[in-house]
Amino acid sequence: MPKRLFFLLACLTCLTPSAFAAGEATTPGVSSGSFIQAFFGLLVIVALLVGTAWFARKLTGGRGFGQGGMKIVGGVAIGPRERIVLVEVGEHWLVIGIVPGQIRKLHTLPKGELENFPAFNLAEKPFAQWLKNMTERRNNSNAA
Repeated sequence: MPKRLFFLLACLTCLTPSAFAAGEATTPGVSSGSFIQAFFGLLVIVALLVGTAWFARKLTGGRGFGQGGMKIVGGVAIGPRERIVLVEVGEHWLVIGIVPGQIRKLHTLPKGELENFPAFNLAEKPFAQWLKNMTERRNNSNAA
């Protein structure tokens, strides 16, 4: 075993004679200059991304891509995968029902019509009162 180790060390010495002859110790790894160069390269790439995003926003006038004059006014989750969304399109509001695999227009309102209704807050009323009001509304709408 010592003969093999000696042979291996002799081969390594022959492969890099200038490093061992000069007495220099070589350390594996990356120099600090390479780290600085990589850091500044990354900064340039991030600056290009931010600049491109800023330019795209200025080009579209602050609107996101693909909105096309539509705006989501509000929405509520009915179930884990069902939603009702209020979308503003021009001078109209569309009430849209969204379920998996299907989107339907439920109702059309003039823009701003919901501002006439008082805000309904569940935190202000106990649940029993809320449930009573909802059943009365349902009974009244079925009778009409």
